[in-house]
Amino acid sequence: MNHHLERLGYKLEKEQLTEVYQEFLKMADSKKNIADEDLASLMNKSTDTEQALKLDFLQVVSGKTTVPMATVRVDVKGEIISATEAGNGPVNAAINAIDSIIKKELELKEFLIQAITRGSDDTGKVHMQIIHKDKTYYGFGADTDIVTASVEAYLDAVNKFV
Repeated sequence: MNHHLERLGYKLEKEQLTEVYQEFLKMADSKKNIADEDLASLMNKSTDTEQALKLDFLQVVSGKTTVPMATVRVDVKGEIISATEAGNGPVNAAINAIDSIIKKELELKEFLIQAITRGSDDTGKVHMQIIHKDKTYYGFGADTDIVTASVEAYLDAVNKFV
């Protein structure tokens, strides 16, 4: 299990790993297949690590005859920083705004959206893979709004190296 957690960007001390493993066993008893998203969810519940970057506010404007724009406000270790950027869609605009806040050179390698139970009012799960300085980081997010879930996934990945 530790190998899978490290692949997802989590580095745990032996004591933390023991606690997470106990939660993993409970999950495995109730669920046959454990996916990366399940491990990320488990980590978010089981660890009390403070995230350096937290989404504070997100507003997007998008439409067929509108230039997609996003205003993002991020809590960066207690300091609120905001940015507004354009993009080729609302998710791209929001990611551009985050990039202008964090000022890191990142490459979005993979971006997957999945509905949990298949409905228009369903929660969407987002999985992102980003590359920073030749290292790969994975992020996960879930929300009824896929733009919000996407931003949360991006910030989750970024938090693995900041």
